[in-house]
Amino acid sequence: MTLEDAVKHLRDAGVDNPRLDARLLWAFAKSLPQGEGEISARFETYIARRAAREPLAYITGAKEFWSLNFAVGPGVLIPRPDSETIIESALRCYPDRAAPLSILDLGSGSGCLLVAALHEYPHAHGVGIDSSPEALAWARRNVAAHKLEDRATLIETGWLEEASPGFDLVLANPPYIPAGDIAGLQPEVALYEPHAALDGGPDGLDAYRALAPRIARLLNPAGHAFLEIGQGQGDAVATLLRAAGLQVPAVNPDFSGIPRVAVAKRNRLRP
Repeated sequence: MTLEDAVKHLRDAGVDNPRLDARLLWAFAKSLPQGEGEISARFETYIARRAAREPLAYITGAKEFWSLNFAVGPGVLIPRPDSETIIESALRCYPDRAAPLSILDLGSGSGCLLVAALHEYPHAHGVGIDSSPEALAWARRNVAAHKLEDRATLIETGWLEEASPGFDLVLANPPYIPAGDIAGLQPEVALYEPHAALDGGPDGLDAYRALAPRIARLLNPAGHAFLEIGQGQGDAVATLLRAAGLQVPAVNPDFSGIPRVAVAKRNRLRP
């Protein structure tokens, strides 16, 4: 299969940026130890998988986030650039990189948020929790790859179970897609990525209803939470957070200007 054949095959399958994906898959096929004939065979296999709309990151096994490389694959949500807004928001609130912060990552997935935060704050320690053993396996791999085992603890648990309060930063990218919308997403998402990491219930807000009172108890008095939200959810999420006794000083936009991260802190008037 020539590169042009591969591009046409991907284009016919409805893949966005077929030429870029074909070039990336050819480079990936060449990067593995194998003979010349094996490169061609492997390339055809990769193109067939991509034409079936398997995510590129699952095929290559890697995705960049916050200029760091993360291992990903079936069973874990692929990191998105929009989620980098969480790290940017945390850095605005806590500009001192030497601060010995305590960080909680709710629903760690690949561990991208926790690893990125610990990378920015070299004296911080963090806890990442996730109810999915498949996702946590990827998170453990990424924590080890970035040599953070001494500063990161990963726990398999649901986010409503008891945990010690007193975190400076609470990070979360909860599921926020309305359940009825998932089937209409791009095939790469709807067919391959874990629905538990996408499904936010009938209106997309179930996770925030569950998390809001939990966050109010987990934060230390001066702590902040940073929650990713879906498009158009800013007002509704802010209302839920305020009802749980939290202030919402900002809802920060992503790279496209879409409100993406709700910032919350404890209400100083709360007893």
